[in-house]
Amino acid sequence: MNTELINSELRANWIALGTIVYREVRRFLRIWPQTLLPPAITMVLYFVIFGNLIGRQIGDMGGFSYMEYIVPGLIMMSVITNSYGNVVSSFFGSKFQRNIEELLVSPVSAHTILLGFTIGGVLRGLAVGLIVTLLSLFFTQLQVHHLGVTVIVVLLTATIFSLGGFINAVFARNFDDISIIPTFVLTPLTYLGGVFYSISLLPPFWQTVSMANPILHMVNAFRYGILGVSDIRIGVAIGFMLVATVLLYLFCVRLLVSGRGMRQ
Repeated sequence: MNTELINSELRANWIALGTIVYREVRRFLRIWPQTLLPPAITMVLYFVIFGNLIGRQIGDMGGFSYMEYIVPGLIMMSVITNSYGNVVSSFFGSKFQRNIEELLVSPVSAHTILLGFTIGGVLRGLAVGLIVTLLSLFFTQLQVHHLGVTVIVVLLTATIFSLGGFINAVFARNFDDISIIPTFVLTPLTYLGGVFYSISLLPPFWQTVSMANPILHMVNAFRYGILGVSDIRIGVAIGFMLVATVLLYLFCVRLLVSGRGMRQ
């Protein structure tokens, strides 16, 4: 009898997970002119302005042309912003419309709800990252140096920022609150995260300060996967991302179980 109950609960949670993921994917694909097209256009402008125009004046960096050097960082930037933005907007929308209350009172586990929203954010981040990667091939040639590192880093990064978007959505009280973190935290950290430069160009003090920027480790780990060069230790970066993923996940589950910011 207990086995049948457990199997029934597992089937219910699998169906719920598939439904949430399907809804999330359908959501950002349905409004692709707002979710997929703008970041693609933005990245093309970065390629043209920074890669072609400014890059010709800068020359090589890290043994590669400037265009080749910044492409991994721009791909990672698109993954970060879109995985974060998808979850924060979707979950806050569910809160605002009171749809989330139906999920909280349903016999669906907090893990299932969190995984559904997180996978949706990861898939959007990967979709935009793939689009940007394909567009970059019109400007330069990419040869993956280490496929395993590349895949692990991009998946962990998308997961971390999907979970971060979830936390932002939980504590947000209005639509203005969901733009505060991307504007005043993510954007500065991204631009100071080694996307457009090597921290070896900085004075020793600022190199040390830059090491406290988590996005620097993600960008450089991904750059290592693509180009084989990095300003940081890859093992440390991946270890940090694994720990961050686990801690953020546990914190998000706790928020869901407590209902903080969701049960009015």
